[in-house]
Amino acid sequence: MLHYRSFGEGKTFVFLHGFLESSSMWSHLDLAALHARCVLIDLPGHGQSPLTDTAEIPSIRFMAEEVVKVLKSLHISQYTLVGHSLGAYVGLEVGQLLPYQKLIFLNSNCWNDDDQKRRDRLRVADLAYSAKKHFIREAIPALFGRPNDFQTEIKELVSEANHMTADAIAYAALAMRERKDFTGEVLTNPAKYMFIHGILDPLVSREQLMSRIPGVCIHVLPNAGHMSHMESPGKVFELLLEEG
Repeated sequence: MLHYRSFGEGKTFVFLHGFLESSSMWSHLDLAALHARCVLIDLPGHGQSPLTDTAEIPSIRFMAEEVVKVLKSLHISQYTLVGHSLGAYVGLEVGQLLPYQKLIFLNSNCWNDDDQKRRDRLRVADLAYSAKKHFIREAIPALFGRPNDFQTEIKELVSEANHMTADAIAYAALAMRERKDFTGEVLTNPAKYMFIHGILDPLVSREQLMSRIPGVCIHVLPNAGHMSHMESPGKVFELLLEEG
């Protein structure tokens, strides 16, 4: 079973981290102050969770199935899921297996990769084996809107990511490459979804979100990039508290 940590009482929040991260990323938010039951999970191949999938094609669905095993073991049936980047991709599939009350996208989106992004994922998978440390050293600072202001945090993220195996990095990259498009689902049930997005996010622009999911709640943070939980933790916490 995946590694997880659970604490608190009240409404249940399930937190899924992003690519190259672990459940430790949520330490930048004062989750205890939510006065809720918080479940923080390490996705397969990340943090303290092993990568056990032996299928030929990596999949987000497998990650979701492993998450659901944890939730069922904790007898969780009603919950809000918060997913950062990759975590929201997994969250969309989790909802197909164990429906949530709401999915909060933190610096993420609900559509699949375009052709260029699919080529980029293949390149990342190759780099995981040929130049893992170089890739991590270059990729993580680029996620921040103001990287010079977060040098300590970047060093910690790089150090943690370096402990991931090349297999785990490649698996996650290829799984994201093959993920499904859930835009139709989000547009059909807009009240079930909320997006928190940094205006400086280099991976998805505010304009893309506004044009592709009109009518869905989108909170844009003015001074954040892809790492809103570090760059604007106070505002992210306020938005989570409103859902509590």
